[in-house]
This record gives sequence, structure tokens and C-alpha cells, in this order.
Amino acid sequence: MSIAWRDAMSRALYGPDGFFVAGTGPADHFRTSVHASPAFTSALLRLLTDVDSTLGHPDRLDVIDVGAGRGELLRGLLRSIEGSPELAERVRLTAVELAPRPEHLPDRIEWVPEIPAGINGLLIATEWLDNVPLDVAVHTADGWRYVLVDPEIGAETLGEPVSPADLDWLNTWWPHPATPRSAETSSGDYLRAEIGRSRDEAWANAVRRIERGLAVAVDYGHLRESRPVNGTLTGYRAGRQVPPVPDGSSDVTAHVAMDSVASAGAAVARCAYSLVLQREALRALGADGGRPPLSMAGTDPAGYVRALAAASQVAELTDPAGLGGHWWLRQPVGIPLDPAVAR
Repeated sequence: MSIAWRDAMSRALYGPDGFFVAGTGPADHFRTSVHASPAFTSALLRLLTDVDSTLGHPDRLDVIDVGAGRGELLRGLLRSIEGSPELAERVRLTAVELAPRPEHLPDRIEWVPEIPAGINGLLIATEWLDNVPLDVAVHTADGWRYVLVDPEIGAETLGEPVSPADLDWLNTWWPHPATPRSAETSSGDYLRAEIGRSRDEAWANAVRRIERGLAVAVDYGHLRESRPVNGTLTGYRAGRQVPPVPDGSSDVTAHVAMDSVASAGAAVARCAYSLVLQREALRALGADGGRPPLSMAGTDPAGYVRALAAASQVAELTDPAGLGGHWWLRQPVGIPLDPAVAR
């Protein structure tokens, strides 16, 4: 039986046997910035110290990781923070994830299924929004219509016309063709759109949970002037890209309409936001990926090898064709936007 893509993704990813709930975790299936290099965690630690300073070094400094996987990011942050006793005694680490709490997770990391309220500090969402379920639509001679999918085999069929709320989102954020004829792609398929209204609502809710601090979303994405004609819906399993069949056996993901999400967060926070590519964000936080001087190889061979390996890892994080092409959305709440991260 065919159902809406939003319902199919919800079951496949977050149902009792869903991809993110059961099994060993997403790290076995795809590589994120968190897994690529400790330089990513180091950059976030620098960002955290900036937020801490801006907040006046509060008695409680929250770090909330939304879509925490199996806690990899917070484990790394905890190791780094423990080197600064003054900061360590004030930081409260919270992982937000629907999967059961992993074994051997440090006691200092709290594990909860929903974003807590009253956050005072830093909220991080690394590759979370791309897995927030959404509806898919195609533009036909009759206008925008939902796409339905058979969860078992991934076969698609046309559904009803989109709702007024989704039509308003599409008209605002995903420009449609002027005529039905132009709605067809070169392959004869209809132009597709991934309706990001559910992502906007999810991000707005996350920002709403912050009393004072900074919300950061890091994700694959696109902007209004460059929406993909055929959409981006796809799947990942065991390190390989696979067709997006929402049967729970693989990740199902779609890139994020980052400008729409940013607008939704700004409407809640009533503060300006920053939206830059990851390579810009990391370089502003001190991760430039520069190679060590060759002369170091003669004076400190072991140090040269370590520095070269670190530079290689940063290069992966800042590669515009890969992880460096991620967007960083930074939404301050009740604090000024640091000029170092402003666009």
C-alpha cells in the first residue's frame, strides 16, 4: 500500500525497528564530519568557549546534541573538556536521540528522546535535519501533487494535490515552472520538490527551547536560487549510496532547504543568523588544513607526520566537493552574533 513519503520516512527511520532506532547506529553506514576527524570536535570546542564567554561563564553551560547517533560527538567533546577543569565542572552534556542509551556511554552524558527546554549554551544538530521526514511533490499539468511510495519496494505513484500550507511553502521556497510544459525534465519526468516545511518546524522548535545561547545546524543543503530539479532523496547502507526504499534497512535522506530553515529559526529567535559553508566556518574556528612546512620533516620527523595527518583530516572536512560543502547555520538567541562567524 502506497503512503505519503513523510509517513514512510517516519516509520523507516524512527519506528520500533527503524534505521536510527535499531541496529548498531548510523556510523556503520555513512561518514559524517564527526567521524572524519577530531578537528571537527576541536572547532566545536572553540565555538563552545566563545559562547561560554558571551554568556558570562554561567554556572551551568548546556551542550545539546540533537540526532546524537551513538554519542560520538559528545564523547569527543567530553574528552576535550576534561582538559579544562574550570569548564568541565560547569558543562552539562545532553544527547537527544530515540535509540536506546548506548552501553558504556559516560555517565556525564545525559540521554533523552526530546530536546529539553530552558537551554543555556550551545545546541548542535549535525546531519539531523536531512533525516527529518518530509513530503515529496511533483509539478504536473494540474499543479503540485504529492508523491506516494510503497514502503516495501520504493515504487512511487501520484497522490492528491498538496495542501494549502504546503503549496504556500512551495510558492515561497521552491520556485515552480511558469508553464506545465517546462515542469518536465529532460528525461520526461516531472519536476520534483521536497517540501521542507517539516524541517522548518523542527528547527524552529529547537531554537524555541533555547533561553540564551547559540543553535548550530550542519547539513547537506541548497538555497532557493539553486534547488535541484529532480530532488535529492536517496539512501545509504553500509557505506554505499542505495535507492531510497523506506523499509527500515537503510538511511533515507534528502538535502535541506537551508534558507527556509534559517528563516523559520530567525522568526523564533528574532535575531540575525549566519549561513556559510563548512569550509568557511571551520577556517574561522582555526581549522585551515594547511600543510606543515617541509623543513619540519628534517627537524621533527614524527611531529611532521602527525601534523601532515591532521592537515589531511582537515582537508577532508573542508573539501568543497565533500564535507566542506555542508552548510553551517548559526542562530543566536539572546546573544550577539560573533563577527567571526557572520557572513
